Amino acid sequence: MTEPASAPAPDHPRFAVGILAFCGVVVAIMQTIVVPLLPHIPGLTGATPAAASWLVTVTLLTGAVFTPVLGRIGDMYGKRRVLVASLVVLVVGSVLCAVSSHIGLLIAGRALQGAAIAVVPLGISILRDELPPERVLSAVALMSSTLGIGAAVGLPVAAVVIENFEWHTMFWVSGVIGLIDIALVLRFVPESPLRSRGRFDVLGALGLTAALVCLLLAVTQGGGWGWTSVRTLGLLAAAVVIALVWGVHELRVRTPMVDLRVSARPAVLLTNVAALLIGFAFYANSLVTAQMVQEPKATGYGLGASLVVSGLCLLPGGVTMVALSPVSARISAKHGPRTSLALAAGIIAVGYVVRYFTSHSLGLIIAGATVVAAGTAIAYSALPALVMRGVPVSETGAANGLNTLMRSIGQAFCSATVAAVLANLTFLAGGREAPTLGAYQMVFLIAGGAALLALGVTLCLPGGSGKVGGKRRSSGRTRTMPIQEGA
Repeated sequence: MTEPASAPAPDHPRFAVGILAFCGVVVAIMQTIVVPLLPHIPGLTGATPAAASWLVTVTLLTGAVFTPVLGRIGDMYGKRRVLVASLVVLVVGSVLCAVSSHIGLLIAGRALQGAAIAVVPLGISILRDELPPERVLSAVALMSSTLGIGAAVGLPVAAVVIENFEWHTMFWVSGVIGLIDIALVLRFVPESPLRSRGRFDVLGALGLTAALVCLLLAVTQGGGWGWTSVRTLGLLAAAVVIALVWGVHELRVRTPMVDLRVSARPAVLLTNVAALLIGFAFYANSLVTAQMVQEPKATGYGLGASLVVSGLCLLPGGVTMVALSPVSARISAKHGPRTSLALAAGIIAVGYVVRYFTSHSLGLIIAGATVVAAGTAIAYSALPALVMRGVPVSETGAANGLNTLMRSIGQAFCSATVAAVLANLTFLAGGREAPTLGAYQMVFLIAGGAALLALGVTLCLPGGSGKVGGKRRSSGRTRTMPIQEGA
């Protein structure tokens, strides 16, 4: 059930879409911006390589935990209010990283930056609530694609900064951009007038947090601890037990953190499974491309490219994602988001076929990576449309937060899989141990297989027409309107 809350009408809806998309790109960039810096962190801070790896791991953990939680809080207390709070957290985290070289403070700052990824599902929910029906699909497609765009842009941006400036500079810049984002949101983005009633499910939020932390710690650290170690197996077992207890609680409480009955509907459940698989398939492209072209020529396949060149290999994919988000919206409007997602999964699989057979040419490597990015753009645009078609308008924030969470879990499993494959299929090249070409090709096969699984899951989605709630304003009144979609 929903109830209206007073809010100013969006006098500048075009600005609102662009501003929210820009916010999404910024917070997505924060997830990957330290990756090129990781090999240098031990020398810069005196930390161990294991401690340095937490600069990436902690953003994954906090992003996974806070995305569904803040989405639910936004549904209940105001989406713009929570979005602005998330951007404030991003700024605080950026400043904390900018002023210190202590690994503990850097990890704390990165944890705050990771929590800000909730901006993306919150932005999607605002656009659904505020835009006229005919503009919802295209705006949501762009907003959702910012997760992939930011990941593609973050690596080359970070590489350029590291090569040419003092490394703290990128955190100062991110903090300043975060402040600009806050000012723009407060000026041009309206507060959504829709609210869900009830009390916030504190126990549900704590249970979800505990289960996710146990699962993601086991997945991200299992390679270092050993997959059969007591810590890894204990955390996995704890995740299962906590998730079961949490599920029983969620089914009994009146206003749950996650409405499992809605989430269990085939349209929602299968969409979230597809999101996990797409997240896995996409992330492999980001993880291995830069590393592969930097491998020395002594390996027989490496190109010995610089950090900046390797980062720039992903930039065409980022540009392609921006260009294709409106195309995906048009496909979804005409044929339905299920068709868009199936097409996207097929394109990603084709991209990995290209990657498998073109590992010696920089131009063809970029072409293959761009094909994968193109499929991801269409997929990330279609996923929120599928989610919104299957949930009540009052649960949009929480539902999109859960879908974003599934993408993050897919990325976590991908990171662990890629690390395991590259660490176990090695040979000596030029006096150093390096992954074999077969190791990279194995990653491409696994990622392509994940895309094909996503295609299969998508084809199992129920058909028929769905509705995506939007807003239509007339005579000074606001009312909820549906968008009809084809199957």
